[in-house]
Amino acid sequence: MRKRIDIVEVESQTKIRAKYLRALENEEWDLLPGPTFVKTFLRTYGDFLGLDSKMLVEEYKQRFERPTPQDLLPFSPRSAGRRQRGRGWGVPPFAIVAVIIVLLLGALYALGNWGGSSDGGDTSVEATATPSATPASSKGQGSSKKEKKKATAPAKPTTVRLRIVPTGTVNVCLVSGVSGKVLIDSANLDAGATTRQFTAKRLKVTFGNGSAKMRIGKRTYQVASTGNGVGYDLRPGRKPVVLSPAARPTCVS
Repeated sequence: MRKRIDIVEVESQTKIRAKYLRALENEEWDLLPGPTFVKTFLRTYGDFLGLDSKMLVEEYKQRFERPTPQDLLPFSPRSAGRRQRGRGWGVPPFAIVAVIIVLLLGALYALGNWGGSSDGGDTSVEATATPSATPASSKGQGSSKKEKKKATAPAKPTTVRLRIVPTGTVNVCLVSGVSGKVLIDSANLDAGATTRQFTAKRLKVTFGNGSAKMRIGKRTYQVASTGNGVGYDLRPGRKPVVLSPAARPTCVS
């Protein structure tokens, strides 16, 4: 009131609701959420007004805060000693271990007598017959898996299929890699033209430049561009292998 501060301004600055601020002013502690909130509100409100917030909290504790039930219990050295002595009245750990060992030995003895009273001949036969069946079944499973893999594995190709697609003017020499038969006799192919498909166990081809593509099965390979041409060895299921200049077909009779 001396500073002429409106309660609405205090609420805005401290983020404490106006009804709680009025309860603090009137010491109506029952209207507040609890002692923890009361002390927090007192600190915040006191700091805002420039008061000693610690002194306000201590005064609240001394005048209004009730002691907890634990604070009211007196501490007695005798009672602590009684508790410690009472804990020592339990069963020693070694006694528990001894009882467990005796129970285990008794259980093993009972199982041994029960097993000896049954027909020994039948049990021994079953015990020896059962393991012998297991390896046989595992071998059968292993062989069946191998057979399934062989059945589902795709067959390896035995021939190579080639179609040449020029992207510019290029000289091509194509021969059979097995018989040496000339299939394309050093012909100049223009861009846009596509040769027929050649199928053989092995093919050898020479390109005068890199202006062509090779369609081998479902894949397409760009011919390498070199200064003096390039040759390839084509085999089933393999990528084209570059031939040395001496191994290239020349289609020269």
